[in-house]
Amino acid sequence: MGKGTKPPAEGRVDWKKTAAVALPAVLAVGAMAVVVAQGALAASFAVSGTAFQVSSSKLSSKGLASYVHTDRSVDGKGHPVALLGIGEATLTDICQAAEVSTPLGTVVFKLTAGGPAGQVTARHLVIDGEDLDGDATFGTAEIGRDASTLDAVPGVAGEAGRFGLQARNIEVVDVKSHAWSATGGDFHLKGMKLNVSLDGPKCF
Repeated sequence: MGKGTKPPAEGRVDWKKTAAVALPAVLAVGAMAVVVAQGALAASFAVSGTAFQVSSSKLSSKGLASYVHTDRSVDGKGHPVALLGIGEATLTDICQAAEVSTPLGTVVFKLTAGGPAGQVTARHLVIDGEDLDGDATFGTAEIGRDASTLDAVPGVAGEAGRFGLQARNIEVVDVKSHAWSATGGDFHLKGMKLNVSLDGPKCF
């Protein structure tokens, strides 16, 4: 941000920086928004009733923080998730796919980027996932740390007494996750492709 420009207040959307990312996300999961506060991102919205797939061949990051969290849909139903805060992420590629019921049948909304077009990068990437598969390498890991004291990723910390973990560096190969929400700041999606099709292929 330039001098004299105040960061968006919590609960407000900075459309100039996030419109390109937020619009596909809204279409994919039905109720996506991005909250920007002091340079850090966090999910602060009602999720849709649809979990979606996120995958990448390799994800590397400076900083990882995670703790148990609860996402809620507009009907008040809770969805337990592991909130994963990733400080400075570099992905060789990324795929996001969601199945959406329509009068025509089940539509697969699929967003891909990276690969031959170049790496995907994001700052303060936050994924609320119900699972995560992959081969991981951690640097300076702290497992069982109180969630309220996490400091590896600025702005990503939980409530006191909750289980948390963090690492200063992380690399995960063959990432596969089912998530309820994903947000990211300064998201650069090189070679982005968007496809909507009836019963089309998903990420995995």
